[in-house]
Parts: sequence; C-alpha cells; structure tokens
Amino acid sequence: MLIICEERGMTLITVPRGTYDIMPKQALAWQWLEKKIRQVFLSYGYGEIRTPIFEHTELFQRGIGATTDIVEKEMYTFTDKGGRSITLRPEGTAPVVRAYIEHKLYGQTPVTKLFYIGPMFRQERPQAGRFRQFHQFGVEMIGDASPVADAEVILLAHDLYHQLGLTDLEIHLNSVGCPHCRQEYKTALTAALKAAAAKLCTTCQLRLDRNPLRLLDCKNASCQEIISQVPPIQNYHCADCRHHFDQVVALLAEVDVKYKLSPKLVRGLDYYSRTVFEIINNELGAQNALCGGGRYDGLVEECGGPSVPGVGFASGIERVLTTLEQKGILADFPNHPQFYLLPLGEELTTIAFSLATQLRRAGYIVELGNGAKSLKSQLKTAHKSGAAFAVIIGEDEWQAREVTLKTMADGNQKRYSVDDLLAQLPQLVIALEKSASKEE
Repeated sequence: MLIICEERGMTLITVPRGTYDIMPKQALAWQWLEKKIRQVFLSYGYGEIRTPIFEHTELFQRGIGATTDIVEKEMYTFTDKGGRSITLRPEGTAPVVRAYIEHKLYGQTPVTKLFYIGPMFRQERPQAGRFRQFHQFGVEMIGDASPVADAEVILLAHDLYHQLGLTDLEIHLNSVGCPHCRQEYKTALTAALKAAAAKLCTTCQLRLDRNPLRLLDCKNASCQEIISQVPPIQNYHCADCRHHFDQVVALLAEVDVKYKLSPKLVRGLDYYSRTVFEIINNELGAQNALCGGGRYDGLVEECGGPSVPGVGFASGIERVLTTLEQKGILADFPNHPQFYLLPLGEELTTIAFSLATQLRRAGYIVELGNGAKSLKSQLKTAHKSGAAFAVIIGEDEWQAREVTLKTMADGNQKRYSVDDLLAQLPQLVIALEKSASKEE
C-alpha cells in the first residue's frame, strides 16, 4: 500500500498487504522460540535443512497437487528472465523432498530426519492469524513406513508444545487410507453426493469430480450438513491401513498422549496417505490449527525419486507466538545494555570507544554515549536505555587511568582503575543480577 504523506507531499511506502515487520523487541521472542524448537528437534535426532525461498513451479504442482487450493489460487508464481516458471514456496515439505532426492540422501542412511524453519508465501485474504508471508517450522522423517514413525512425529509435536507450556491443546487424528482404499472411498463419496450436488457451495461443486475428499474439509454450514450424512472413510480402509492406524493409536496411548478421532479430517494437500493429524488451539477462533501433518508415502516418487515413505508436520510460528501470548507464557525479553559508557568531552570519546570495544569483546552488551553532551544529558539517556551500569570517563579520572562505575538502580558509584574494573566486572554483574532477582 502507498500512502500520501501530506506534510511533505510525497508518497510513503508501507509494507505490502498481508506482511508485517518484526521489530527488535518482537524478534527476541522469535529468537527464543526458534531456539526452543531447535533444542527439541535436535533431541529427537533431526538435522536442520535450509532450502531456497523459491523453487520451480512444477515441484509444487506435482508435489502438492494441481487441484489443491494452494496451487490453483494461492501461489506467488512468476516467470524469470530465463523464461522459467518460479514460485515462492507456499509450504516446506516439497522443497525438503526435492533436496532429499537431489542430494541422494536416500543412499546415505535408511531413514533421514530433517527439520526446517523459515518464511512461506501464499496469496490469500489476510485475516487474524493468516498472512501472505508467514513462517513455519516442521519436520520430515523419510524412509520409515512403520506406525512408530507416525507416532514419533505426533509425539514430537506434542512434546514441543508441552515444553513451551502449551498443555491443553487437542490432537485430532484420522487416516485417509492408502491410494487403493482411498480411491474406493472417493468413488463412493462422489456417488453419495451427486444427488445433493446442487445444494453444495460453488467450490465444493467444482471439487466433487476433481478432488472429492476436499469436500470433507469444507467449512460451509450447508455443505457440512450434507457431508455429515456420508459414510466415514474408515468404512473403506483395507486391512493393512486399519492395522497401521490401530498401531499408531496404540503407541500414542502407551505414552499417554491424548487425541480425538476426527473422521472428516483430510488436510489440504494431495500427498497425504494413511495417518493425518492436526493440533488445535480452540482459543484462536477460525484459524485454530497450530500444527498439521501426516504420512506421504508417494511424494518422493511423485517428485522423481525412489519409492520411499515419509511422514512429517508443519506448524505456524505466528500462531504459536499468539497462543503463548494469550496464555501469558511468553516472557518479556529485555534487551538493555549492561554498560553505558559516558565520555565527558569529545577528546575522551576515543578512550570510551576503545574501552567499549574491550567490554564487547569480553561478551558484554555496551552502549556508547556522546562525548559532546553533558553528564546530566548522557545519564538521562543511560537511564532510558535500561543499562545496569554507567561507566563515567572524566578528564580527572582518566589522568589516573581510572573511571567511575555508577550502579543505575541505586545510584551508588565507585572509582576503579581500568584493569581492576575489567577484572571485577564478572563478580559485579553477578551480584547485581542476584540483587535484582531477590527484589522480584
């Protein structure tokens, strides 16, 4: 959006619709969350992968499914200068699978466990909890067809949220079957809904012949009423799919992970097979899914690789942060300097600059004052910064190679030689932190 700035008579450029800036204080919360995510994923044996933000469009057409809403309506696709069709990634699984194939990871270990964190892009109507540039983290376990893999991925998401303090979420679980029994269900579903096709919403009427399973996910009230009359997909599961799902459920029960069976849960991507799941926060309103995933046994082969099974999930960082804020779990992340150096005169600025450099290289957070300003003015700025200590470098002190250390909380101050100050700083900082924690 462009806004005319009347005062200057010029155009003010703002962020594009559906995007936003993450300011420094907010970024601290993001960094904290990303650190937690990495810790949990690494503890489960997953390694981080970073794929390009854009890929060849064909990857998503083949991987996600040409008739999905993402491919048909939501992708940011453009033609580059070489005439190639390029798409900003709308999700993370297809790029990870492409990298898995391209780098022949299937030849290195029987099972490959990867995770990612990064921005995704979908051109959809912005609303609460939904953006055109959004951020996801996710995991992919490729090479294991067993129910244990499904249960581990679900448990991983469950444990991550619990470690973040989110303990009252709902896990919704279903199986969409293998391609064989799913095709039988699609045929039965299409036949069952043909008579009521005129009563379906426009989108569902289009889906009926092209992708009937997607009707189960429609949020339109009239469509839901019609769909509630059709038989569940479980009635069409083959013996292998029934056994697989029973094992997943049994494994989750073994580790006391609570879940709800959701026969209408199909997810919005064509590559899913057998187990699918979502983790829900009902306090978020319409956009209440924190996490979604499942098994995708045909995706690697569909993208040009060997016939290798896979399972994974993706979660939205924005929605997790919103949930943490709602529940009062997200802490305030101060970013105050530990030391604020105040040179009392421009001729002492070089000295202050050198001392600030020493402190920063020692691992402290340091701000440097303006030697052209008065002590009163610099102290006022130091107070506003939230610094724990002010280091005053005056002409008289510096003749003796000394500085004055002022504790901002109580105003106490003491002169130190530079060498003594550097030697005693670790103890001084620890003592101040202990004092602050007692007051809290």
